[in-house]
Amino acid sequence: MLNMATTSEARTGVSAIVDDTKIQKTLAALSDCTASMIREILAKARELKGLEPDEVAALSQTTDAGLLSEMFDTARQVKEQIYGKRLVLFAPLYISNLCSNECLYCAFRASNHGVKRRALGQWEIAAETKALVDQGHKRILLVAGERHPDEGLAYIRKAVETVYRVKSGKGEIRRLNVNIAPLTIDGFRELKATQIGTYQVFQETYHRPTYASVHVAGRKSDYDWRITAMDRAMQAGIDDVGIGVLFGLYDWHYEILALLQHIRHLETHFGVGPHTISVPRMEPAVGSIIAAQPPHPVSDMDFRKIIAILRMAVPYTGIIMSTRETPKMRRETFALGVSQISAGSRTNPGGYREGKRQEDGSQFQLGDHRPLDEVIRDVAQLGYIPSFCTACYRLGRTGQDFMDLAKPGEIKKHCDPNAISTFTEYLIDYSSEKTRQVGEECIAGNLLHMPPPIRRISTSMRHRVLKGERDVFC
Repeated sequence: MLNMATTSEARTGVSAIVDDTKIQKTLAALSDCTASMIREILAKARELKGLEPDEVAALSQTTDAGLLSEMFDTARQVKEQIYGKRLVLFAPLYISNLCSNECLYCAFRASNHGVKRRALGQWEIAAETKALVDQGHKRILLVAGERHPDEGLAYIRKAVETVYRVKSGKGEIRRLNVNIAPLTIDGFRELKATQIGTYQVFQETYHRPTYASVHVAGRKSDYDWRITAMDRAMQAGIDDVGIGVLFGLYDWHYEILALLQHIRHLETHFGVGPHTISVPRMEPAVGSIIAAQPPHPVSDMDFRKIIAILRMAVPYTGIIMSTRETPKMRRETFALGVSQISAGSRTNPGGYREGKRQEDGSQFQLGDHRPLDEVIRDVAQLGYIPSFCTACYRLGRTGQDFMDLAKPGEIKKHCDPNAISTFTEYLIDYSSEKTRQVGEECIAGNLLHMPPPIRRISTSMRHRVLKGERDVFC
């Protein structure tokens, strides 16, 4: 088992992170905003300076069709100004579905006998990684249930090393992010030493009574231990972190305000907030009644609002959309604020190498079952450059350094050329002929609309890839 911190370490600063009373008062006070007030908030959002909790609360309770249209248009403008026409792709790599927790919405929970338990050996992890590399992936998210084999954290460390060692043809994994159970500060230091990218863990719900009702046993039932995970990660030197909410457990209006409080807490104490926010909605899971019937279901319209509001509230933070959602919903949210998506996903250990989905070993039901090549073709047809870029992490542009480049718009000078370069790699080495044709048209169109200096850099890097170089980045 992993070593755990003392109770005092786990609870340090908890009361300052989420203020339930303040959230409830904010929502009650802003339940009836005028159209002019909403438009003032949207005008502020277009300045790319983010939004305050009362402004987020006002937008969240807007239902007028005309104002919603203006809200979505504003989110599109913010997304376009900061991220341009690029969309980062990755895949999750589930190495274990062993778990000691009792989370009522999750198929991996300890008492669920409908799931076949499995922890991949290192050779199996290498085989899974090769399968992903051979599809064209360069970025993956390593995921493990919250109970590791007897090796404990050493199992995760070895898995990270295994993934980075895999080479296949011209491909390799260049950035590995990690989603595992919260650690002590010392544990996070060990994890950082393996050269991971982003450490990701979700609070699931910030509403404490709801949290207690759905996390009924196991280490994860300790709300305070989980919500302080990012504090410990950052204290250990991991400045690239990802947080998220499992929408459907509690009222989403509350959740996004609590999420914003968590972000502000990190900014206040560590100078930088999360690198990414994930926005999963509850999906059916084997052996879970609550997963099939969420207590607070989020409609498609409200889901679009969540993404648009988050994009305006924290404009420089990445928003991740998983394959929980259908292709249609994923397409609709790209313009509203989503900047990263998973593709060709499997949520059962061994799913890539074995080439099939095992529903009795998966964490939840997918909404998008398309292979990577088809997703990329779809993204390119929409005019977005699918990006496999990993340059920022490898050049140390993380945490505050990343934000220092992102806020004045300087990061686009790197991201756009790197997106073109990595997409060109994919088209040459992995894509189908149909996708290659669509991709080349997409690249040509995007190059045409780039500022001349960025176009010259992008074209130069692309030519190097076309001549046989790989891993060309700036």
